[in-house]
Amino acid sequence: MAFGLNTYPVVYRAKYDTGNWREEYLEKAHKTPAEEAALDSAAAAALADSRNCYPDMPLVSYTSQYGYGVFEGLKALPQKDGGLAIFRPDQNAARFARSMKGLYMPPFPEELFLKAVTGTVRRNAALGFSLVYDPAWEKDAFSNAPAVYIRPFSCSEGAIGVSIAKAPWVICICSPVTAYYSDASSDAVVSGRIRANPRGTGWIKCAANYVISALAKHEANEGGFVECVFLDAVERKYFEEGSSCNIFFYLKSGELVTPELGDTILPGITRLSVIELAQDRGVRVSERKISVEEVLSEARECFFCGTAAGATPFTSLTCQGRKTVFNKGKEGELTAELRRTLKGIQYGLIEDRKGWLHHVSRSNEGRAD
Repeated sequence: MAFGLNTYPVVYRAKYDTGNWREEYLEKAHKTPAEEAALDSAAAAALADSRNCYPDMPLVSYTSQYGYGVFEGLKALPQKDGGLAIFRPDQNAARFARSMKGLYMPPFPEELFLKAVTGTVRRNAALGFSLVYDPAWEKDAFSNAPAVYIRPFSCSEGAIGVSIAKAPWVICICSPVTAYYSDASSDAVVSGRIRANPRGTGWIKCAANYVISALAKHEANEGGFVECVFLDAVERKYFEEGSSCNIFFYLKSGELVTPELGDTILPGITRLSVIELAQDRGVRVSERKISVEEVLSEARECFFCGTAAGATPFTSLTCQGRKTVFNKGKEGELTAELRRTLKGIQYGLIEDRKGWLHHVSRSNEGRAD
């Protein structure tokens, strides 16, 4: 399934107006979850369309015309002991505010972000739109386990002509999501496209950034690859990230390397988490430049990481027609261990000693503990 437009009925919306954010929850048309699951395809599509419609918002805006907007992606995960927990929403809140500042928008306060994502998940759960933990997910270390996907995003006021938003909306929706990558391929390819340039918006989770990513990923998929990887824009020799995820390389020396952050790389929250988990295991982690030649000659494991990707291995990399296979085409031990630990914490199978999980209670509205 991965992502879908079968969004849950309760939506959060806030509008910036003269220094304040006016908040509201909208309850879109819906039936019970069981009734909706039984709808034929035409009726289900019509319902999805009705939930994706906001007739009181402008069609022509800086967002629709120029891709001027920011967004976040995070998950609420069913817990082994019941309920749902959102993974590290404080980090998303901080990045969302930074992204809005980076586009010279009035930033959405971090405390309102936390309230919005928690409240939207909780209200939908109260209507039955939620997920329940299944022990069967443990068999493949939650690789295909579903979650509630949370998508907060900005939309500008009605406008045309290249400029900046002064009175944006922030909207938060929820929908079910499963594995991002298919099992058909674990091969990656180096893209000839450039994702981000220095002094650009590569460090911002900006809507416009994802146009190049979408094109490059489509080209990779058409070529039989699961994902593409971008190189730097200046020297065209150093790895940066995937189409919508960060990357890690585990070298023969025992060093785990991920490209250093700068103004061309998005500071991923899963990336940050993987660094901590690897260091907890005594792995030497470096955030530095890493070249194509170093990876092709020295890497023994490679993996993507992100909210959707989790920690997903790629077992080969093709660059300018040269294909290099890692670990004999199999997932490496460190990658598998990091993936199991990350997913185990997220789904409550492993104790959360870091305080990463923000538990959502279906009662006590406004409270998360």
